[in-house]
Amino acid sequence: MSYTRGWQAIHLEMPDRIPHTEYIFHRQFTLQTTGLDPESEDPRESDQAFARLARLLDYDFMWATFPLKYDGPRTEMGHGQYTETGRDIAPATKPFTTPEQVLAFEPERDLHGPPTEQLAGMVRDWHTRTQADYDQAVVPGGFYHGVFTWPIITFGWEPFLLAAAIDEQRFDRILEGFTRITERVVEAHIAACVPVFLWHDDIAWTSGPPFAPQWYRQHIFPRYRRLWARLREAGIKVLFCSDGDFTGFLADLADAGADGFIFEPYTRLEAVAEHFGRTHVIIGNIDTRILTFGTCDAIRAEVRRCAHLGRDCPGYFFAVGNHVPYNVPIPAIECYLEAIREMGRR
Repeated sequence: MSYTRGWQAIHLEMPDRIPHTEYIFHRQFTLQTTGLDPESEDPRESDQAFARLARLLDYDFMWATFPLKYDGPRTEMGHGQYTETGRDIAPATKPFTTPEQVLAFEPERDLHGPPTEQLAGMVRDWHTRTQADYDQAVVPGGFYHGVFTWPIITFGWEPFLLAAAIDEQRFDRILEGFTRITERVVEAHIAACVPVFLWHDDIAWTSGPPFAPQWYRQHIFPRYRRLWARLREAGIKVLFCSDGDFTGFLADLADAGADGFIFEPYTRLEAVAEHFGRTHVIIGNIDTRILTFGTCDAIRAEVRRCAHLGRDCPGYFFAVGNHVPYNVPIPAIECYLEAIREMGRR
């Protein structure tokens, strides 16, 4: 069963085949496969479309984080259109225009969310419901904002980078405020006994980290260690996920307590498999650009590359690491899915 394969891989027990998960936001492929519209104005049909697609494609793990939002200033991070109808595009907002506005911000004062005492029940209810909807796959809990993503979402990239450079000490106090909010979410997951925590935090660009490595080692990774220690003490697996190329931080993340890595093609699977293949969960690295522009032979070669590197890694999952949006040709998706079925056998 898919859940069994996913659970085995997360616990490094080497399932009989390489498991997989996908991030497919392709309306026509989903309609063709499920008969349901993932971009329907009826949210029930949309939810059912994604759940049915996951079942029919035999996902072993679902990428999911607890959907908690706080009232307060927010930007859109910079966003590519992934849906055919464009419903994922929101107007850009710029609530902060100067570094001084950023440095005057106090997360615990200026962001407003549900009372801490309600969070555990909210996490438990959401996870129980979502695991029931995707009962064939392992559904984690988790949080999208992490530590580093908070200022991207709240301030926008340019105000964030300028303020952090102008006054490192004051900005560190802001990071600590964000961390304390995330800590409440962590404690809620512990109280709710959710077995896996997906820690999303976009610490890198395609070209690598936007700050010097020492900046992360001073301001980000110690906070990871602090919060991940609480999760690990509770027996909860921590899976770290970031966009971009964070190859240079793999050892830092493992040392801070990550049990696994979820990544795009920019982070080098060769390095992850060589140094962490026997000890960590590894999810992703199939390049969506090859599905978009390549031949079926090129797609099969990409799957073969990842299968070769991941086959002896007990926690490896296939995944197209930077989504399958609506502009990927349907025959390419079908070629990919057939290739992972064929090459995933151990």
